Amino acid sequence: MSKLTRQCYEFDPFRLDPAERLLLRDGQPVPLTPKAFDTLLIFVENSNQLLTKEELIAKLWPDSFVEESNLAQNVSMLRKALGGRPQGGQYIETVPKRGYRFVTEVRLKVEEKTPALIVESVYSPLVVEQTGRETPYVNLDPARLNPVISPDDETVVLAKDFSANHEASISPPQELHRAVPDTSPLTTSPITTPQTRRFRRSPVLLFALLLVITIIGSYLFFFRSSAVFFRDNKPDLAVLPFRNLKPDPSTDFLGFSLADAVITKLNYINSLTVRPSAYVYKYRNQEIEPQRVANELNVDILLTGTFLKEGDNIRINLQLIDLNKNQVLWSDPLSLKYEKLLTIQDHVTQQVIERLSVTLTPDESERIKRGAPKIPLAYEYHLRGVDLYWIDDLRTATKMLEQSVDLDPNYALSWAYLGTVHTTYASLHFGGREYYAKAQQAYDRALRIDPSQIEARIFMAAFLTDTGRVEEAVPLLRGVLQTNSNLAQAHWELAYAYRFGGMIKESIDEGERARQIDDEIKANNSVFNSYLYDLQYDKFLSSLPLGGSSAFVTFYRGFGHYYLNNRQQAQSYFNHAYEMNPSLMPVQVGKALSYAIDGQTEQGLELLRRTEKMITDSGVTDSEGIYKVAQIFAVLGDKPSALRLLRRSIEGGFFCYPYFINDALLANLRGEADYSRLMELARHRHEEFTRKFSVAAR
Repeated sequence: MSKLTRQCYEFDPFRLDPAERLLLRDGQPVPLTPKAFDTLLIFVENSNQLLTKEELIAKLWPDSFVEESNLAQNVSMLRKALGGRPQGGQYIETVPKRGYRFVTEVRLKVEEKTPALIVESVYSPLVVEQTGRETPYVNLDPARLNPVISPDDETVVLAKDFSANHEASISPPQELHRAVPDTSPLTTSPITTPQTRRFRRSPVLLFALLLVITIIGSYLFFFRSSAVFFRDNKPDLAVLPFRNLKPDPSTDFLGFSLADAVITKLNYINSLTVRPSAYVYKYRNQEIEPQRVANELNVDILLTGTFLKEGDNIRINLQLIDLNKNQVLWSDPLSLKYEKLLTIQDHVTQQVIERLSVTLTPDESERIKRGAPKIPLAYEYHLRGVDLYWIDDLRTATKMLEQSVDLDPNYALSWAYLGTVHTTYASLHFGGREYYAKAQQAYDRALRIDPSQIEARIFMAAFLTDTGRVEEAVPLLRGVLQTNSNLAQAHWELAYAYRFGGMIKESIDEGERARQIDDEIKANNSVFNSYLYDLQYDKFLSSLPLGGSSAFVTFYRGFGHYYLNNRQQAQSYFNHAYEMNPSLMPVQVGKALSYAIDGQTEQGLELLRRTEKMITDSGVTDSEGIYKVAQIFAVLGDKPSALRLLRRSIEGGFFCYPYFINDALLANLRGEADYSRLMELARHRHEEFTRKFSVAAR
């Protein structure tokens, strides 16, 4: 059996695993931002060599124009994360006016692992004699488990080899397989022999042919029927990022963004449970072991793929794997012109539907046909923008998506993603009113083009909640769940909306429903604040994502410990989050609380006042985030500022009354008349919200 190899790097107490994107110190994870991890990987791969600033910027931001300060910030974060060398000094040495050098011995470790999955045939290796035609035959070599196209392999037929009516298009699988030699997973070969001209005159041969056709038909019918037996008769499917066989910054973006496009289509099918893009992103640019990944994602079916772009052509090899049966249900080598990339998502969606024997409702059939991209260059900009959004390069993602909608203004999904990029920048990066307005325009445009577009509706609902219109968000999300009740992200966003309105029990129920559908919801950057607001602090901490978390999640880990009176542990998390990304609003709140723990009241108040000024100047309307600023003003004893921001939070749409009246961080305000009036305001809106949206009212 062939073996998978994994390369890791070790230096002093550290172990760097590129495949898992994990840095360990003495076996314990060290949190790093994605860009900081990429920077460290470049350093260890080039240890004891001078890397100029220009080289590093070109590798880290190949499609962006960034200033040297971005690089300096990454290096500073790495130095803080790594600490000093055991023998003294820093791991990253500055070479004045030139660049940096990673000054320690790095050891490369190569590990071998045997794939756990055993491939079994899904077709009989049956050969019909005298007819001049072979039935489909699956190569059973386990080494062919992961779809691979060798960069040097010239046997894959390019689109130009097809007839004129097939040129530059995705042909049906049988056409591709017919053209590909027996190095492909599924091969059929039409053979013309003298016997094919004689069989018409032979009754015996005719009877044999009919018998063979009957056997093949029965076998294939059995194969197709057998694909539907999954847990609860509803397949759990994960579409993994496609792996680039020739890694290159100019094409790497295709791996995740193409998988995201397929996931988007499959989300319209209620009889499938598809893992969201957020939960498969961690497998980007990795070789995977199917059984391990399936166990991690708790799925029955994996769709995996590789791709290779050469000139104007792209080769894509796909496999649909049933992990319960250890079978490859479908294998499809595609070769097409790069400009036809926009047809991939529809082609793959149809194959998944067919191979899993999914029966679509008329509405589902209609929905998955809508919204296809039309302009190749616009679609490439869209794919680049999606990939950049997921790596948190919001500025460049905005540019890519804006170019996409300029070229193809009728592609709703690009407008939806443009809206969520603007929303993220507005709420977390102090973009404020300017970017909220842009987000509103983008969502409105997406939903005018396609009112049923799922991503646009979910993104729009989160935007409405963030901008004080949670009463409009709830019906939108309930409508999405009527379309597909298996969308974990829709349940999660509904839990988010419910907690804004103070329906904490209902919020917990929806959040748990999301996690039942997809336990990987914990691996996202989302936090389950409803447990915090229900005073279940230990449960809140256990619900947070594990491993190398973002600055956002690291802050909330500290916040949970603060409520548990683990002040030193809380302070450690607050300080680390601030080192990771000091520009985030909640991270600034955590740093102010860290000052409070040290008794440095004035430093904490000074930081909070700067934060409030940025909120006011930019027009940020994240009312839950603003509530946290009010909390820390109260802790630090600035009651007027705390009450001012508490009012702004409640009037802005965060009126979680059951939490407010029990929140220990507001203890300093409870004797104030203004506090009582604000609680009445919150109670009234909470009760109206509950009457409108409680289960009894539905």
